[in-house]
Amino acid sequence: MIMAFIPFAFLLALLVVAAAWDVASFTIPNTLQLGLVLAFIAFALLAPLPLSVVGMHVLAGLTALALGFTLFALGYVGGGDAKLLAAVALWLGFGDLPAYVLVACVFGGALSLGILMMRKWPLPAPLARQNWLLRLHDPKAGVPYGVALAAGLFVILPQTDVYLRVFAG
Repeated sequence: MIMAFIPFAFLLALLVVAAAWDVASFTIPNTLQLGLVLAFIAFALLAPLPLSVVGMHVLAGLTALALGFTLFALGYVGGGDAKLLAAVALWLGFGDLPAYVLVACVFGGALSLGILMMRKWPLPAPLARQNWLLRLHDPKAGVPYGVALAAGLFVILPQTDVYLRVFAG
């Protein structure tokens, strides 16, 4: 069971990288979502998760992917954000997904408000030379929602079934 900790470490590391990448470029590479999926497969094998539980997690991931692509098609989120949501949903399953979505939305709202407020003021001269800050400060740019998606999981993870399966069992 302790070996199941290794995929968790990858989950957390990949989420940090996804959030940072999103801030820096407003994109989340597909390789990061693929890494999250592969880490879940490793977790499912090492935990081990019953096949019925794995099936429900896969269904949760596919459901989140459909929701994410709908939000992407409507212009509310980026494609990387939609895929990151699905990869996290794969880890959480239906049981923890509603709490995660709620927390991620709260973080997303706070992040959006913070960025909107930041964009009302000019950047200090030393910061204005940073390309990633210039992109973030651009009023026409979106919001790097990958940050909210990562933060949401960090907050709820200790209460999730997958976490408790490894660390409480």
